[in-house]
Order: sequence, then structure tokens, then C-alpha cells
Amino acid sequence: MLSLSPPYQRGARGYEIEIILVDNGSERAPRAEDFAHLDVALNIYACAHPTPSPVRAINEGLARARGELIGVWIDGARMASPGLLRTCLDASRLHPRPVIATQNYQLGFVRQAMSAEHGYDQATEDRLLSEIGWPADGYRLFDIATPEISSPTAPMIESNALFLPRQLWDELGGYDENFLSPGGGLANPDVFVRAVSLPGVQLVRIIGEATFHQTHGGRTTSGLRSTLDYVKQASREYRALRGRPLAAVRNIGCLYHSSQRPTTQSALQRS
Repeated sequence: MLSLSPPYQRGARGYEIEIILVDNGSERAPRAEDFAHLDVALNIYACAHPTPSPVRAINEGLARARGELIGVWIDGARMASPGLLRTCLDASRLHPRPVIATQNYQLGFVRQAMSAEHGYDQATEDRLLSEIGWPADGYRLFDIATPEISSPTAPMIESNALFLPRQLWDELGGYDENFLSPGGGLANPDVFVRAVSLPGVQLVRIIGEATFHQTHGGRTTSGLRSTLDYVKQASREYRALRGRPLAAVRNIGCLYHSSQRPTTQSALQRS
């Protein structure tokens, strides 16, 4: 939550930003007082009917959101780079129907499904964060993280922080609640693929900002065997619902460079 609040989020003051946290049946429910030290407009709700899949909780959050630009994080175990919110807000003005996709990274020097088998754990991760002095300079997260795709223009399967105007979320009907797998299965790739397939939309890939996955024993980051088993199960569910295997999005779209991150320059490149 800290990484979404000012002053960590640079250039976001002056914008009305609302954070909605929907608890999907946690053993210890989050409380507003846990975040009282943060300067952020936070609303916490309990999912009316929690399920192993977070999809219903996400849709409840979408229904409660008041903003015109809405970003969804299906995985709460992620940290943001310092200019993510401002850059996505700026990118939303580039086109009447933008699909704004931020990049996914994982903390650590190799993917966590592999590093977990060699002792990478929360204590290791905490040491890495201490070494870069986080949160003093959030952009140093890039120094200790691994991207989930090979380059910003590579085929893309999902975005953990996907931003769409409210109108596009309405057209999509939110997330598909038929994805019942624990963790949502391929519900997040599904919503990304469906979003870029809407008529008249413009995919905008954000460069220089990202979300960073924290190790927590997740289904796709706690070891190779568990990752492969989960992906197989999730892929079967996707094929049953869509009648075809999942295919990555190869459309590069527009590349929008963050003006907040040092060493990058704001630019819009069409490919």
C-alpha cells in the first residue's frame, strides 16, 4: 500500500486518487487503522461471498470505483515504481479508448519459481530491499528484479496493473466470474486479451514503470513443480471456457515512456 501512496508516488498530488481494497476472505481482515499513517484515500470492503478465485472480489471493487480511469491489481503482493500512477494518468489522454498495460517484474535476479528452489525467501528479499534503501528511491527496484517478458515489445500475456477507462471496463463486463481456479487461473490474461480485442481501442505499453512481485508462497512463484501444475490446470480451465488455448498479445501498440523515471524521456512511439 505504501508504494501507491504519496509522497512515494511522484507527481500524483493534485489528482484525486482512490484506492479500493476488497478482502476476499482473509484469515486476518485488513483494517483501516493499519494504513492510517499513509496519506491515501483508502476504502476497504469485504467481498460479500468470497471464493478461492479473486475474480468476484475484483468485480465488486470495479462496481464501487468512482474514478473515470480504473486500474486493477489482481495480485496484491506487488510494489509499484514511483511514477506508475502519474504515468498511467498521462497515458490515458493519448487516445479516447486506451488499454494501458504496465510491465510485470519479479523481485530477485531470476524468476521466483526457480529462485524459491534455491533458498530465495522473504528474508532474502528483505535484505535486497534493505541494500537498495527502499523506499527512498523506488526506481532501484529495477536493479534487483527480473522482467516477466524479454523486452517491452515482446508478446505480452498480461499486466498486473491494467488501467482502462470506466467505459471499457463496462464493455468488458469486468472479469469473467467463470474462472473459478484458486488465484483466478488465467482470468487476468483473459481480461487483457479481451480488452485489446475491443473495437477501436489503442494498446499503450508503459515503459519505465512497473509492478514488482514479492515472494509469498504464491501458486506460480513458489517452485517449478507447483508452477507447472498450476499452469496446466489453469490452461485447461481457459480452454474449456474459450474453446482455444491462450495466445499472447503480439500487437506492440504504443510505447509510452515515463517522464518520472530518471534516464528516460517522455515519448510516444508508434509501432
